[in-house]
Amino acid sequence: MAENRRWWALVVIALAQLMVVLDMTIVNIALPSAQADLNMSDGNRQWVITAYTLAFGGLLLLGGRIADLAGRRTTFMIGLLGFAAASALGGAANGQGMLFGARALQGVFAALLAPSALSLLATTFTDPKDRGRAFGVFGAIVGAGAAIGLLAGGFLTEYLDWRWCLYVNVPIALLAFAGAWALLAPGERHPDAHLDVPGALLGSGGMLALVYGFSEAESRGWGDALVLTLLFGGLALLALFGLWQTRARVPLLPMTVVKDRQRVGAFLTVLLVTVGMFGVFLFLTYYMQGVLGYSPVRTGLAYLPLTAGMIVGSTQIAARLLNKVPPRTLMVPGLLLAAGALALIAQVGVEPAYASHILPGMIMLGLGMGTAMMTSVSLATGSVAPRDSGAASATFNTAQQVGGSIGTALLNTIAASVTSRYLTAHGGPGTDRRALQAEATVHGFNVATWWAMGALLLAALIAGVVVDAPRAPTPRGPEAAPEPVETRTG
Repeated sequence: MAENRRWWALVVIALAQLMVVLDMTIVNIALPSAQADLNMSDGNRQWVITAYTLAFGGLLLLGGRIADLAGRRTTFMIGLLGFAAASALGGAANGQGMLFGARALQGVFAALLAPSALSLLATTFTDPKDRGRAFGVFGAIVGAGAAIGLLAGGFLTEYLDWRWCLYVNVPIALLAFAGAWALLAPGERHPDAHLDVPGALLGSGGMLALVYGFSEAESRGWGDALVLTLLFGGLALLALFGLWQTRARVPLLPMTVVKDRQRVGAFLTVLLVTVGMFGVFLFLTYYMQGVLGYSPVRTGLAYLPLTAGMIVGSTQIAARLLNKVPPRTLMVPGLLLAAGALALIAQVGVEPAYASHILPGMIMLGLGMGTAMMTSVSLATGSVAPRDSGAASATFNTAQQVGGSIGTALLNTIAASVTSRYLTAHGGPGTDRRALQAEATVHGFNVATWWAMGALLLAALIAGVVVDAPRAPTPRGPEAAPEPVETRTG
């Protein structure tokens, strides 16, 4: 692929990945409007989010292996068309069931699209210098996609209609499809990467059960019988999945992908980072709209410093240093800076605190997360055999998606329980209930944010101990000679 052609291909891949990532948050700000328009109950409204995360998180490993089997470009393009169709269906929904089904279909096609996009990136840019720049852009999108979704959701909801939070995907997906058709190389199929049907059922079933269990924990509580059954059942299925992968002739997730020390460090780091981050995004949105009284657009604009920080951290810090210093010297400081940002944000009160706490916290958070996430993306896809690139990419995306689901459910449960206890302890005759509710809500958010900071500190510890490569690994391109099935670990 010619030099200019490769960089235009990066635009196509990045556009598709942005669409997938921001769709996890773009409907958050639009949800109240959609709920009123379609007469959703408070108990059912969560399915607008959960239907997407269930399908996306549960089917990613299967999608990654399909990309290896059918060819990454083909899978990428099918995913784009399917995502566009599902988005149009959701935008035209005339009832809650139709909207929930469309969101689930979006998740199905996102599970095809995301791993093929990341593996296309890994096999297109193999030169260390170019790869650093390309992964800098991609890392910025992975890190900033959630915040961009909140910004876009605010503008579309306030000035158009909540349905445009779904319709907007159609032109984006079609533009990316045209670019993929014109710019991306046909890609290599790996006929020996047969679909592992038992592994697909066990792995997807286990992930679906876990994501569903964590999603239901927010409303039902952690001691609920259904939640416990789903969580323990999901863990049991994943344990069987791991056992089967050691015996399958052509496993869905080759053990070489998860035996490599650097990739394991990247996967665990991303898992813990998203555990902390997705819940904090939700808290900040509620804080700015519910406590400070911001409009959807003002809330979205308030996230711009976070997005700018992530772009700078990815493209100007990590991308420039990735091939010059050990990866953990970027990951650990980045994660510690992000943890410090959460410590600052966790001290807000009911009084306006955007300029004093939220703004500096967002800048620190963006710089730290952009640096750490871009480096993690590079580690997760490095030195993997081309035939297993889709599986490695899917595992990275799975860690990100499942971490977000776990974090949202866990931190929301912590915030809700702390808020409830605060109301009980401080309520009484003559109490201003409205003021007390605001204080209790902010206190709950603060406690949950401290827990999120703990997740980032644990991620920094894992990155410092597990990731020990002197430089980020560089994968082979699709034109290179095939690598042996067993890749070097360590």
